[in-house]
Amino acid sequence: MPFPAPDLRIDRDAVLWSASERDRAGRPLLVLMHGYASDEADLFGIAAYLPLEPVIASLRAPIPEGPGFAWFSRFTNVPGDPLAGNADAAARAVLNWLDDQPSVPTGLLGFSQGGAMALQLLRLAPERFDYAVQLSGFVVKGDQPGDAELAEAPVPVFWGRGTLDDTIPSASLDRTTEWLPEHATLDARIYEGMGHAISPTELGDISSFIRTHLPR
Repeated sequence: MPFPAPDLRIDRDAVLWSASERDRAGRPLLVLMHGYASDEADLFGIAAYLPLEPVIASLRAPIPEGPGFAWFSRFTNVPGDPLAGNADAAARAVLNWLDDQPSVPTGLLGFSQGGAMALQLLRLAPERFDYAVQLSGFVVKGDQPGDAELAEAPVPVFWGRGTLDDTIPSASLDRTTEWLPEHATLDARIYEGMGHAISPTELGDISSFIRTHLPR
């Protein structure tokens, strides 16, 4: 018997911001989404290596799990192959949070489960995002309402992963390798000797990608 999709919410008090509310006005937004069993502080540390123009908001995933939090639980989902309804529920939670933010150019950056979230958000609301950075993640199985729109008007996506990363199942990587070129303006990078991590070289590439796609 399948588990019902959860009703999820982003903890607004847990969001880490790179700027005060007064200093956010009129600036583009970059939303960070961490990986499994981590928290909002994990990716926030890379903010110092990214362009200064966007305001960065690092979100906490809504499901407590292990020592941290998850976007979709490993207890009710196969690793690398979550139920589409569960991924949708997490993405809708982010969209609901974004509804309360000023309407500005917005990018996404996610690691592992957070990378899957970045792509799922594009697929649910492609018109809301200017670019996405998907690190060591994957695309969720199944069709989504925005897939056809992305095929017609692809959004820029950076996909980075390491040659020694064995965390994401090969079937999930194969699915992502097939899906992304058909639905994104893709910048794909594979880093020799890197595991399930983010390297300094990759950070430089990410920063250049984001800078290229910031509003002029």
